[in-house]
Amino acid sequence: MFTIWRHPRPVGAEGRCIGNRTDLPINPRKAKRLAHRIRAHARRHGLPREVVTSPLARAASVGRWLKRWGFLWRVDPSLAEMDFGRWDGQLWSAISAVEFERWTRDFCGFEFDGGESLNALLLRAAAWQPPCALAVGHGGWINAWAWRGDPPTPAGWPKALAYAASRSGDF
Repeated sequence: MFTIWRHPRPVGAEGRCIGNRTDLPINPRKAKRLAHRIRAHARRHGLPREVVTSPLARAASVGRWLKRWGFLWRVDPSLAEMDFGRWDGQLWSAISAVEFERWTRDFCGFEFDGGESLNALLLRAAAWQPPCALAVGHGGWINAWAWRGDPPTPAGWPKALAYAASRSGDF
């Protein structure tokens, strides 16, 4: 069984398109709180003290806490959030309606200027093999990892997992 947690709520993300180019911090207390929950989960389930995280600060800061407490911490760029190209970090309201419409018409294939498509994220997440049972990542990546079935549509794409919540599954 593999469990991945979404990072805690980042500072400064409200109303913005946030992907792997916008490395926002999180409140250190929230990072420590999630690390405590992961440590308790590992203890409760008899799991090795190992965790893998995205390199982005909002996930890696949790890994740093776990490392302080004796966990083996790995950083894996494959766990990074989707690359929204030049949209990354912009206010959603600043993105032109024309560009947004282009994305919704070709939800999986649209390549963000300088970024990646949802298809690329789906392939990256599907190809990923966890090196351990515990991870900290991002909402879009977790949705892509859990996706099964036909290519998603804008209406069918699930809402992101809540901040600091977890999802489990088998590989």
